[in-house]
Amino acid sequence: MTTTNALNENINTWISQINKEYKAAVSVDCVIFGYDENDLHVLLLKSDMPPFEGKYSLVGDLVTPNETLDESAERVLFQRTGLKDVFLEQVKTFSDVDRHPLGRVITTAYYSLVKLNPELFKIQEGNSKLKWKKVAKVGELAFDHNSILENCLTQLRYRLRDKPIGFKLLPKKFSLKQLQNLYEKVLDIELDKRNFRRKLKALDLLVDLNENQSDVNHRPAKLYSFDQEKYERKRKKGFNFEL
Repeated sequence: MTTTNALNENINTWISQINKEYKAAVSVDCVIFGYDENDLHVLLLKSDMPPFEGKYSLVGDLVTPNETLDESAERVLFQRTGLKDVFLEQVKTFSDVDRHPLGRVITTAYYSLVKLNPELFKIQEGNSKLKWKKVAKVGELAFDHNSILENCLTQLRYRLRDKPIGFKLLPKKFSLKQLQNLYEKVLDIELDKRNFRRKLKALDLLVDLNENQSDVNHRPAKLYSFDQEKYERKRKKGFNFEL
Protein backbone atom coordinates (compact mmCIF):
# COMPACT_ATOMS: atom_id res chain seq x y z
CA MET A 1 0.00 0.00 0.00
CA THR A 2 1.40 3.37 -0.97
CA THR A 3 1.82 6.15 1.55
CA THR A 4 -0.96 8.14 -0.16
CA ASN A 5 -3.39 5.22 -0.05
CA ALA A 6 -2.58 4.59 3.61
CA LEU A 7 -3.18 8.24 4.42
CA ASN A 8 -6.49 8.24 2.56
CA GLU A 9 -7.55 5.10 4.42
CA ASN A 10 -6.68 6.71 7.77
CA ILE A 11 -8.65 9.83 6.83
CA ASN A 12 -11.67 7.73 5.86
CA THR A 13 -11.39 5.84 9.14
CA TRP A 14 -11.30 9.10 11.11
CA ILE A 15 -14.31 10.45 9.23
CA SER A 16 -16.23 7.23 9.91
CA GLN A 17 -15.34 7.36 13.60
CA ILE A 18 -16.37 11.00 13.88
CA ASN A 19 -19.71 10.34 12.17
CA LYS A 20 -20.53 7.07 13.92
CA GLU A 21 -18.63 6.86 17.19
CA TYR A 22 -17.61 10.33 18.28
CA LYS A 23 -20.79 12.28 17.78
CA ALA A 24 -21.01 15.08 20.31
CA ALA A 25 -22.69 18.45 20.53
CA VAL A 26 -20.75 21.57 21.51
CA SER A 27 -22.41 24.29 23.56
CA VAL A 28 -21.66 27.40 25.56
CA ASP A 29 -23.06 28.25 28.97
CA CYS A 30 -23.00 31.88 30.02
CA VAL A 31 -22.89 33.01 33.61
CA ILE A 32 -24.27 36.52 33.28
CA PHE A 33 -23.49 38.35 36.50
CA GLY A 34 -25.36 41.57 37.24
CA TYR A 35 -24.58 44.14 39.92
CA ASP A 36 -27.15 46.69 41.13
CA GLU A 37 -24.99 48.54 43.73
CA ASN A 38 -26.45 46.34 46.46
CA ASP A 39 -25.95 42.71 45.47
CA LEU A 40 -24.42 40.42 42.87
CA HIS A 41 -27.04 38.60 40.78
CA VAL A 42 -26.97 35.95 38.06
CA LEU A 43 -29.42 35.52 35.19
CA LEU A 44 -31.15 32.13 35.27
CA LEU A 45 -33.62 30.28 33.08
CA LYS A 46 -36.29 27.87 34.32
CA SER A 47 -35.71 24.47 32.70
CA ASP A 48 -38.41 22.35 31.10
CA MET A 49 -36.09 19.47 30.22
CA PRO A 50 -36.52 16.13 32.06
CA PRO A 51 -35.41 15.34 34.70
CA PHE A 52 -34.80 19.00 35.64
CA GLU A 53 -38.28 20.43 35.05
CA GLY A 54 -38.89 23.46 37.25
CA LYS A 55 -35.26 23.91 38.25
CA TYR A 56 -33.28 26.92 37.16
CA SER A 57 -30.26 26.70 34.89
CA LEU A 58 -27.71 29.05 33.41
CA VAL A 59 -28.40 30.48 29.96
CA GLY A 60 -26.67 28.91 26.99
CA ASP A 61 -27.07 27.32 23.59
CA LEU A 62 -25.49 24.94 21.11
CA VAL A 63 -22.68 26.33 18.99
CA THR A 64 -23.82 26.54 15.38
CA PRO A 65 -21.58 25.20 12.55
CA ASN A 66 -20.61 28.71 11.43
CA GLU A 67 -19.74 30.11 14.89
CA THR A 68 -16.66 30.22 17.04
CA LEU A 69 -17.10 29.68 20.77
CA ASP A 70 -16.68 33.40 21.44
CA GLU A 71 -19.23 34.30 18.79
CA SER A 72 -21.72 31.85 20.25
CA ALA A 73 -21.28 33.26 23.76
CA GLU A 74 -21.67 36.82 22.45
CA ARG A 75 -24.88 35.76 20.68
CA VAL A 76 -26.34 34.20 23.83
CA LEU A 77 -25.47 37.30 25.83
CA PHE A 78 -27.12 39.58 23.28
CA GLN A 79 -30.23 37.40 22.94
CA ARG A 80 -30.79 37.36 26.68
CA THR A 81 -29.82 40.92 27.60
CA GLY A 82 -29.76 42.96 24.40
CA LEU A 83 -26.19 44.00 25.24
CA LYS A 84 -23.07 43.99 23.08
CA ASP A 85 -19.44 44.86 23.78
CA VAL A 86 -19.76 43.65 27.36
CA PHE A 87 -16.88 42.17 29.38
CA LEU A 88 -16.87 38.45 28.52
CA GLU A 89 -14.28 35.87 29.49
CA GLN A 90 -13.92 32.17 28.76
CA VAL A 91 -13.32 30.12 31.90
CA LYS A 92 -13.38 26.34 31.45
CA THR A 93 -14.68 23.45 29.36
CA PHE A 94 -16.92 20.85 31.03
CA SER A 95 -16.90 17.43 29.37
CA ASP A 96 -18.23 14.80 31.79
CA VAL A 97 -19.76 12.07 29.64
CA ASP A 98 -23.10 12.04 31.45
CA ARG A 99 -23.43 15.77 32.16
CA HIS A 100 -26.44 16.17 29.84
CA PRO A 101 -29.54 13.92 29.75
CA LEU A 102 -29.94 14.08 25.95
CA GLY A 103 -26.49 12.80 25.07
CA ARG A 104 -22.88 13.86 24.74
CA VAL A 105 -22.70 17.63 25.13
CA ILE A 106 -19.38 19.35 25.74
CA THR A 107 -19.83 22.88 27.00
CA THR A 108 -17.50 25.83 27.46
CA ALA A 109 -18.34 28.26 30.24
CA TYR A 110 -18.12 32.02 29.95
CA TYR A 111 -18.96 34.75 32.39
CA SER A 112 -19.91 38.34 31.76
CA LEU A 113 -20.43 41.31 34.01
CA VAL A 114 -23.22 43.85 33.51
CA LYS A 115 -24.48 46.86 35.41
CA LEU A 116 -28.06 46.12 36.39
CA ASN A 117 -30.57 48.84 35.68
CA PRO A 118 -34.39 48.90 35.56
CA GLU A 119 -34.39 47.92 31.88
CA LEU A 120 -32.31 44.80 32.50
CA PHE A 121 -34.47 43.87 35.47
CA LYS A 122 -37.44 43.95 33.07
CA ILE A 123 -35.93 41.02 31.14
CA GLN A 124 -38.04 38.60 33.17
CA GLU A 125 -41.21 40.51 32.29
CA GLY A 126 -40.79 39.50 28.64
CA ASN A 127 -39.94 35.90 29.47
CA SER A 128 -41.44 34.42 32.62
CA LYS A 129 -38.77 31.69 32.63
CA LEU A 130 -35.93 34.20 33.03
CA LYS A 131 -35.04 35.51 36.45
CA TRP A 132 -32.27 37.48 38.12
CA LYS A 133 -31.37 35.76 41.39
CA LYS A 134 -28.90 36.82 44.05
CA VAL A 135 -25.81 34.66 43.75
CA ALA A 136 -25.92 33.91 47.46
CA LYS A 137 -29.45 32.50 47.11
CA VAL A 138 -29.21 30.51 43.88
CA GLY A 139 -29.77 27.06 45.40
CA GLU A 140 -29.61 23.84 43.37
CA LEU A 141 -29.39 24.31 39.61
CA ALA A 142 -30.09 21.93 36.74
CA PHE A 143 -27.38 19.88 35.01
CA ASP A 144 -23.87 20.61 36.36
CA HIS A 145 -24.56 24.33 36.45
CA ASN A 146 -23.71 24.79 40.12
CA SER A 147 -20.18 23.68 39.29
CA ILE A 148 -20.06 26.00 36.28
CA LEU A 149 -21.35 28.90 38.35
CA GLU A 150 -18.80 28.26 41.09
CA ASN A 151 -15.91 28.13 38.62
CA CYS A 152 -16.99 31.36 36.97
CA LEU A 153 -17.54 33.09 40.31
CA THR A 154 -14.04 32.11 41.40
CA GLN A 155 -12.63 33.53 38.16
CA LEU A 156 -14.65 36.73 38.52
CA ARG A 157 -13.35 37.26 42.06
CA TYR A 158 -9.78 36.72 40.93
CA ARG A 159 -10.19 39.03 37.95
CA LEU A 160 -11.83 41.77 40.03
CA ARG A 161 -8.64 42.10 42.07
CA ASP A 162 -6.38 41.69 39.04
CA LYS A 163 -8.08 44.03 36.53
CA PRO A 164 -10.12 47.24 36.91
CA ILE A 165 -13.31 45.60 35.59
CA GLY A 166 -15.31 46.62 38.67
CA PHE A 167 -15.39 50.27 37.67
CA LYS A 168 -17.67 49.36 34.75
CA LEU A 169 -20.33 48.46 37.30
CA LEU A 170 -20.33 51.83 39.04
CA PRO A 171 -21.72 55.22 38.00
CA LYS A 172 -19.20 57.40 36.17
CA LYS A 173 -19.02 59.44 39.38
CA PHE A 174 -18.78 57.27 42.48
CA SER A 175 -17.85 57.47 46.13
CA LEU A 176 -15.16 55.38 47.79
CA LYS A 177 -17.90 53.76 49.85
CA GLN A 178 -19.69 52.65 46.66
CA LEU A 179 -16.45 51.21 45.35
CA GLN A 180 -15.70 49.33 48.56
CA ASN A 181 -19.25 48.02 48.70
CA LEU A 182 -18.86 46.60 45.19
CA TYR A 183 -15.71 44.73 46.15
CA GLU A 184 -17.25 43.43 49.38
CA LYS A 185 -20.40 42.17 47.64
CA VAL A 186 -18.63 40.45 44.77
CA LEU A 187 -15.79 39.02 46.87
CA ASP A 188 -18.18 38.16 49.73
CA ILE A 189 -15.76 39.50 52.33
CA GLU A 190 -15.52 42.47 54.66
CA LEU A 191 -12.70 44.86 53.81
CA ASP A 192 -10.86 47.11 56.19
CA LYS A 193 -11.70 50.67 55.19
CA ARG A 194 -8.27 52.17 55.88
CA ASN A 195 -6.36 49.38 54.15
CA PHE A 196 -8.67 49.47 51.13
CA ARG A 197 -8.24 53.21 50.70
CA ARG A 198 -4.50 52.96 51.19
CA LYS A 199 -4.33 50.51 48.27
CA LEU A 200 -6.51 52.79 46.17
CA LYS A 201 -4.19 55.71 46.80
CA ALA A 202 -1.17 53.61 45.85
CA LEU A 203 -2.78 52.70 42.51
CA ASP A 204 -3.08 56.43 41.69
CA LEU A 205 -5.89 55.85 39.20
CA LEU A 206 -8.77 57.80 40.73
CA VAL A 207 -9.62 61.38 39.80
CA ASP A 208 -10.94 63.61 42.59
CA LEU A 209 -13.83 65.46 40.93
CA ASN A 210 -14.13 68.08 43.68
CA GLU A 211 -17.80 67.23 43.90
CA ASN A 212 -19.99 65.69 46.58
CA GLN A 213 -22.99 63.41 46.34
CA SER A 214 -26.41 65.05 46.16
CA ASP A 215 -29.91 63.83 47.01
CA VAL A 216 -28.68 61.37 49.64
CA ASN A 217 -30.07 60.85 53.13
CA HIS A 218 -26.63 60.75 54.72
CA ARG A 219 -23.58 62.96 54.79
CA PRO A 220 -22.62 63.55 51.13
CA ALA A 221 -19.41 61.78 50.19
CA LYS A 222 -16.74 62.98 47.78
CA LEU A 223 -17.03 61.76 44.20
CA TYR A 224 -14.34 60.23 42.02
CA SER A 225 -13.93 58.80 38.53
CA PHE A 226 -11.62 56.11 37.17
CA ASP A 227 -8.86 57.32 34.86
CA GLN A 228 -8.97 54.67 32.11
CA GLU A 229 -6.42 56.44 29.90
CA LYS A 230 -3.91 56.67 32.72
CA TYR A 231 -4.44 52.99 33.51
CA GLU A 232 -3.76 52.04 29.86
CA ARG A 233 -0.56 54.08 29.84
CA LYS A 234 0.64 52.48 33.04
CA ARG A 235 -0.39 48.98 31.90
CA LYS A 236 1.72 49.29 28.75
CA LYS A 237 4.70 50.02 31.00
CA GLY A 238 4.16 46.82 32.99
CA PHE A 239 1.88 48.15 35.72
CA ASN A 240 -0.02 45.48 37.67
CA PHE A 241 -3.46 46.33 38.99
CA GLU A 242 -3.82 44.77 42.45
CA LEU A 243 -6.63 45.74 44.78
